[in-house]
Amino acid sequence: MAQESIHLANRVLQVPPSPTLAVNAKAKALKAAGENILNFSVGEPDFDTPEHVREAGKQAIDDGQTRYTAVPGIPELREAVAMRFKLDHNWEYHPDQIQICCGGKHGLYNIFQAMLNPGEEVLIPAPYWVSYPPMVQLAGGIPVEVPLDEASNFDLDPNILAAKASNKTRAIFLNSPSNPAGSIFSVTALQAVAKMALERGWLVVSDDIYETITYVEGKLPHILDVEPRLKEQTVVLNGVSKSFAMTGWRIGYCAGPSHLIKAMNKVQSHSTSNPCSPAQYAALAALTGPQDFPAQMNKAFLPRRDFFVRDLESIEGVTCVNPSGAFYVFPNFSAYYGKSFKGKVLKDSVAMADYFLEEAKVASVPGAAFGADAFVRFSFATSMEVIQEGMTRIKKALTALEG
Repeated sequence: MAQESIHLANRVLQVPPSPTLAVNAKAKALKAAGENILNFSVGEPDFDTPEHVREAGKQAIDDGQTRYTAVPGIPELREAVAMRFKLDHNWEYHPDQIQICCGGKHGLYNIFQAMLNPGEEVLIPAPYWVSYPPMVQLAGGIPVEVPLDEASNFDLDPNILAAKASNKTRAIFLNSPSNPAGSIFSVTALQAVAKMALERGWLVVSDDIYETITYVEGKLPHILDVEPRLKEQTVVLNGVSKSFAMTGWRIGYCAGPSHLIKAMNKVQSHSTSNPCSPAQYAALAALTGPQDFPAQMNKAFLPRRDFFVRDLESIEGVTCVNPSGAFYVFPNFSAYYGKSFKGKVLKDSVAMADYFLEEAKVASVPGAAFGADAFVRFSFATSMEVIQEGMTRIKKALTALEG
């Protein structure tokens, strides 16, 4: 009775439980029971953090860099981030316009806590990363999905964007390359976003966490290159998690208008204080040292991607957009919805992912978690041998379906 008498906050109650929870719990239970589970659900590189970065983290501990730091991060790291933006993009940021946060997710959370009021809307192209809508909801905002079409490689349609916008729109998410589809927004799409953002005063939140993991030649289209005047209405989110295989170090960073970064620092000061001290020095080594590590990962990822996509598209009824970046494939399995196994009908992506786990011993993430129920996400940040075995199991499981 005591537990039932404690009321939960409405902001938490309005966030639906993740559709991945049941699948993840079952995967852990099966693995604990001795089952050979092939895990394609993990969103992190299967590489060790570069040695010089690890050594910098160890040295920081030995040097006593284990105390509180400035809330927005150590000055040296903010200067290094500003330097990388200048060298990589020719964007000018003062260190005071940069916040170091506890991973990219924390930076996004800070943004919406700092700028959203109750009832204000944020446009979120779908499929989207699972945490975007809850972050908006937890800040009192309303997430508004902008559906993307598989037939156009998940590019943004300006007409649909305009139809979803309203006088309550305050911001728009851009994630390019994207999780889960690995898609990249075209210059035409970004021009449409820029035009509407300038006219209506939107904040553009550009999640660039996968920018170094790409399989296309040349520089990727970016909103700040398409329309430099948007710089005072754009916050850029990035970090070292994906580019330097540092997911567990929890260091991300944001760059944007000074007044917004100051507000985000207020939020951070009353939540985490500063990011992890030794991890900041490791990130400093990552950003100021050799920059060839992402290319090494991409060289390994590319043949995995090519095999995965080719093998998926060889399955009757399955389509799969070839990802231009990140390390996920996002195949469409909806042709198999309505089929059954041992009397159990597979009606959606959650049921499909559950079926793959139970019958193929393959862990994946249902597309419903990303706002795209026709699909299932697989990570190819694993060995080619695991991918090949996984595809063998998936194809066998699909041929066993009836109906």
